[in-house]
Amino acid sequence: MSKELLMLADRIKQMREGADLTQAELARKLALSRSAINSWEMGLSIPTPQYIIELSKIFNVSTDYILGRNITSTISVTGLTDEQITAVMHVVECFRDANK
Repeated sequence: MSKELLMLADRIKQMREGADLTQAELARKLALSRSAINSWEMGLSIPTPQYIIELSKIFNVSTDYILGRNITSTISVTGLTDEQITAVMHVVECFRDANK
């Protein structure tokens, strides 16, 4: 299995688990079978471009992030006040500082 395929498989699994979804729940959201999700996560098959786009919408990340082309993720701040956005940014910076 190629490094890129393994990274894609791991990224899908990490996003799914991070969202506290089972394979079956993610499959329902995508109108697929659980075994299709399992195949992606095991690196036996890859999602079509259509499903990569759908995954990006479900997990609120870019398609580049899913494909491992960009390690940057996005956080939607829609509906938050300026004060709440500032607080979110402060938390992100605290995590960055802690990881140095």
